[in-house]
Amino acid sequence: MPIAFQQSLDDIARLVKQFNTNRADYLAPGYKEAQARQALIDPLFIALGWDVHNSEHAAPDYQFVLVEESRPAAGHQRAPDYTFRTGKHDRKFFAEAKKPGIALKSSADSSYQVRSYGWNAKLPLSILTDFEEFAVYNCRRKPLPKDKPNVARLHYYTCEEYAERWREIWDVFSLEAVRSGAFDQFARSGQSERGASTVDADFLETIEGWRKALAQNIELRNQLHEDDLTDAVQRTIDRLVFLRIAEDREIEPYEQLAEIGRGDGIYKRLAALFRKADKKYNSGLFNFDADKRALRLEVDDKVLRAIIGELYGAYNFRIMPVEILGNVYEQFLGKVIHVTAGGHAKVEEKPEVRKAGGVFYTPSYIVEYIVRNTVGKQVEGKAAKDVARLRVLDMACGSGSFLLGAYQFLLDWQLRWYMEHEPQKRKAAVYDAGRGERATDWRLTTEEKKRILLANIYGVDIDRQAVEVTKLSLLLKVLEDEKGESGQLSLMEKDGERVLPDLDKNILCGNSLIGPDYFEGSLMPDAEEMKRVNPFDWQSAFPEIMRAGGFDCVIGNPPYIRMESFKELKDYLKRNYLSHDERSDMYAYMIERAHNLLKENGRLGMIVSNKFLRSNYGKPLRDFLNQHSTIERITDFAGLSVFRGATVRTIVLFARKDATKGQPVLYSPPLSPSRFE
Repeated sequence: MPIAFQQSLDDIARLVKQFNTNRADYLAPGYKEAQARQALIDPLFIALGWDVHNSEHAAPDYQFVLVEESRPAAGHQRAPDYTFRTGKHDRKFFAEAKKPGIALKSSADSSYQVRSYGWNAKLPLSILTDFEEFAVYNCRRKPLPKDKPNVARLHYYTCEEYAERWREIWDVFSLEAVRSGAFDQFARSGQSERGASTVDADFLETIEGWRKALAQNIELRNQLHEDDLTDAVQRTIDRLVFLRIAEDREIEPYEQLAEIGRGDGIYKRLAALFRKADKKYNSGLFNFDADKRALRLEVDDKVLRAIIGELYGAYNFRIMPVEILGNVYEQFLGKVIHVTAGGHAKVEEKPEVRKAGGVFYTPSYIVEYIVRNTVGKQVEGKAAKDVARLRVLDMACGSGSFLLGAYQFLLDWQLRWYMEHEPQKRKAAVYDAGRGERATDWRLTTEEKKRILLANIYGVDIDRQAVEVTKLSLLLKVLEDEKGESGQLSLMEKDGERVLPDLDKNILCGNSLIGPDYFEGSLMPDAEEMKRVNPFDWQSAFPEIMRAGGFDCVIGNPPYIRMESFKELKDYLKRNYLSHDERSDMYAYMIERAHNLLKENGRLGMIVSNKFLRSNYGKPLRDFLNQHSTIERITDFAGLSVFRGATVRTIVLFARKDATKGQPVLYSPPLSPSRFE
């Protein structure tokens, strides 16, 4: 039941009285944090309207508060004690609890801990409290172990001040304040604070430094071809990041990389660890049959020691969402390694990125909106066995943000379906991770998450580095919420089963617009031309899907590149695409290709430039859509820019492949993550 401010004030006054009456007991050395949470801190947040104990028995996806079990972290990175949210994927703030008497105002370790949690999750604010003290921290500023406890602290209250200052706390951190938007408004007020550094921007700068150092060192020691050098650097970083994330998620022994970094012959020892990982994960990331060169590389200890050390800096990969890593990698992929005539490795921006003015990552709310109105429409009224045959494609997948969004949607949908259809009888698909008879917590088994990924998610990109990053992101999503020492992964390892799927048949490299017929009638192309064009054969790449009529959904954010940038392809595009115009943009061809890859009644959802709606060069595409599809909705952003730093004006286009014609809905929402229907 909702709680009013006056009741909240009365409740907190009783708690303060209780604390003062029993102060000596609460401050006693033997008094535990778990006791403080139960007697004081849980009731404090309950007084703010939060259902800390899940008294309404909401399913895990719909609980407003997640409470971390109080237990030793066994050396691993810990998670915050409380997560406050309005939906499964909409965390608002963390709270870290301590037992009374720690003197939080002067505790640098405690302030660093809570700031680290918030910063790694890209949350604006978080709370540190032992009930006796209540501190609010701005988490936009990167936390450093040497920081004093007052750094980034916005507010500090003692329990003796609660009576007169409770309104300040209520107006920001109560459930009512969060629901009304007051929390978001308060959080936005500190966005431009000096010294702010988001975790994705910081991590991008860090891994770009790794790329430069590895490229220069590997080229010096191994003299590789440009492409081989790029692959070696990318895979080394991916493997290190993957294993480091697995450590924080308790899937790998904590600090095993750090231990290797403290010795000599680091790369040889890493290679042995990579081989071991191949036997365990089978993910393709550690496939040394395909990547024989990796095990023979020579890399200096100094370079690797620095990289491994930075992996254990401010980053908490247990908390950092996979989607943040996707954002980082999207920017990372905008640059490429170039070897100069003198044999020196340089990192340069890709020409197409330079022309486009940079890399623009699709905001998560746009991804969710598109997925909900394509994949969501296709699963309506269906059973799990029918959804198992659903095929979702992103034909310019980049770092995989749209595929991650589609995969998460399907994971959530399947779990809800199983929970509503006798989950106890579906042991291969779900298990109960709850504690006690009333605390059910149904989750998908690792095997089921693997099945959904392999059955439902498909991607193509012309950049093979993007393909590898998409695979990495999806594999990390499989491992989310998993633990190595108990539950699903340990059972699979005991059975000798590799715990991750091989995505080599799902996420492929090639040019989505150009088929092998590009070279028909010409002499055998040289290797450089074949690499540049990189033709893709949809029929041979996805034979079963194409025989069945095509994909159920095609989603994404295709590249926006004017015809002037690919003049050498103009004749081919003119012969093969009805939407061709001498001034066409690449996204026009992408829309036509996507439509042709859909099965009957399949759905398309893409964010594209709005220029084709009114420009002369857009007429062939408009005619194509009018003749071959039903446009269900056009979401127009009314001139506002979705992509930070970009001037392009965009729409979201939703179309269905069928012969029925209806009037499309023109939808112009306020540009806000919370306003999309």
